[in-house]
Amino acid sequence: MPDKKYLKGIMFALISLFLVSCQPIVAISRPKVLDVYLFAAMTCIFIALFMLPLVLIERHKLNRQIREDISKSEENTILLNGWKNHKRLLLYLGINFSIAQVLFFLAYEYAGAINGALAQQTLIIFGLLFGFFINHEKVSKTQILFSFILLFGLTFAITQGSFNLLEFNIGVGLMMITTALWMLAHSFTRPILDKDEITATQVVFIRNVLSGIILFSTYFIFYPLSNINLLFDPINVFFFVAIGFFYAFDVLYWYRAIQKIDVSKASIVISPMPILVAFFAYLILGEIFTIYHLIGTLIVIGSIIVIVRKNE
Repeated sequence: MPDKKYLKGIMFALISLFLVSCQPIVAISRPKVLDVYLFAAMTCIFIALFMLPLVLIERHKLNRQIREDISKSEENTILLNGWKNHKRLLLYLGINFSIAQVLFFLAYEYAGAINGALAQQTLIIFGLLFGFFINHEKVSKTQILFSFILLFGLTFAITQGSFNLLEFNIGVGLMMITTALWMLAHSFTRPILDKDEITATQVVFIRNVLSGIILFSTYFIFYPLSNINLLFDPINVFFFVAIGFFYAFDVLYWYRAIQKIDVSKASIVISPMPILVAFFAYLILGEIFTIYHLIGTLIVIGSIIVIVRKNE
């Protein structure tokens, strides 16, 4: 019988699956008056606001452990203040995620929820690619083979079985650039996370604070100052809060999941994300989920399962 820790990990991963599947629906259904730049800026700001209590709780816990357990004081002091030694990396993360957040919303705007969610699954391919070149991680022939099979399934679904590459609209391309930016940042961040020089909560909080500042401070270079009124519309505020909530707690429950179970198992649990997005998109946005989408999605999910299990 599975132990409680394992069951909690699966439950946390399922919560993360639900939360990540809601993000494209909120992004696409936002009021048309909200451009992607402002929406991205406010998303980062609200993620940071939701993460702030978690950061403060974590710091309080680390400070208490430093006082109570001398044997772990050095280790916890590094976790508490180690981020100060990586300011350049954190600045890079802020810039990276500023660009990626804008591209993410643009991608869903052009591709739609279903195709955008499928293109988002290229995360795993870029994870293998950057892991190999940056972190010198091993990549097996099986993983390479199933990366191509994943791309085959993605192409089959998006082109509706025609394999006409002109069907790869700009949104699909933008989503693949976005996933590349995400995994590039992750590849640079992973070594310091593995060495316990910073916590995941700190990374998420700091990068979103910086991204929010970068995007909001540059917004009025490209858009009229009168757009400041958009920030006070109750409906707009609702969407800012909603997207920030889904993002922040998706990250929270994802990290909770991988504390309880292996990353590979958690990745398998959230791999049906395109199917759940398609279900929401059909009900809320009226998008059509075709048989080509279904077959392509199953190929993509199957490829992800093989790739992550091979990692394990």
